[in-house]
Amino acid sequence: MARKKKNKIDRKVLIGGLIAAVVLLGLFTKVWRWLSDNRIPNFRKEAVLFVRPETSIGEVYGTLIGQAGVKRPYSLNRAFNSKKVAENLQPGRYLIKPDYTSVYVARMLNNGWQTPARLTLSGTLRKKSDLASKISKQLMIDSLDVIKALNDKAMLSAYGFTPENVFSLFFPDTYEMYWTSTMKDVLDKQKETWDKFWTADRVEKAKAQGLTPKQASILASIVKGETNYEPEMPKVAGVYLNRLKKGMKLQADPTVAYCFDYEPNRILLKHLQVESPYNTYKYAGLPPGPIAVPTKACLEAVLNPEGDYLYFCASSDFDGTHKFAKDLNGHSKNARAFQSELNKRAAEKKKK
Repeated sequence: MARKKKNKIDRKVLIGGLIAAVVLLGLFTKVWRWLSDNRIPNFRKEAVLFVRPETSIGEVYGTLIGQAGVKRPYSLNRAFNSKKVAENLQPGRYLIKPDYTSVYVARMLNNGWQTPARLTLSGTLRKKSDLASKISKQLMIDSLDVIKALNDKAMLSAYGFTPENVFSLFFPDTYEMYWTSTMKDVLDKQKETWDKFWTADRVEKAKAQGLTPKQASILASIVKGETNYEPEMPKVAGVYLNRLKKGMKLQADPTVAYCFDYEPNRILLKHLQVESPYNTYKYAGLPPGPIAVPTKACLEAVLNPEGDYLYFCASSDFDGTHKFAKDLNGHSKNARAFQSELNKRAAEKKKK
């Protein structure tokens, strides 16, 4: 009798122990899952994730697995499901770091916690398609939408510009922007830069040269077309300003090249006959708008010109610099020296 009673007690203890063990295991599992999802980093390396409006949750998951080196895929999957990432996924550029947890990344994607991107406008930007290519490669904006904005009279008028002078609005530099920025955001940033650049002092300097800020940008774009060598930019600017003051035609080859969409490698006499207000061989004064996006160095050159020169031509040293002259005789001498060296090099090349 006593033995049966003892067996019953032993069974109860065993069952109780098993139940307790199951409860503890369940509790441990629950705690582990919470820690795994919320507190323990789940990525092996840094990765950049781009999410477009059409990107699926499967593509996001696959990219994270492949590029970020997910340690515990089940944790990431659990976090995505619990936070309903598939329903709330926001487009953007996301930087995934090794110390991020599954839940943090899920929240990041749901709330659009983007990492800013860098928009760099650099190099020679002579056509609207050049700008469109630069912007569309770095932001989630289609190149056709960029060109459309650059030709949108109503849109540009809000910034005080037109499709003809929109190049003046842009400043080559690096800007921090979100990858999902719109063209309005880009134009806002450029207008902010324009306002900061054109201080009262710079406006006065332009005025002293007989120019408005926008006219200074036009001339700066011509300087940009003539040289990339910053030390001589003030002299090049000085040549054109001196010509303007004397009522001479600018006779700037880059403006003629602009008329032909920059296709000719060299400007020949036949090109000088083109009928266009941008042909500064035919029409006096500045062209209607910039022929490229001018750099700050070119703008500063126009505001701070050097010399009383009226002419310049490529140096016979063929080092990318120019020779400057105050009169036509001096210019002819420089031009002959350049042509002579050009002929000499051509003859030597032919011998080879």
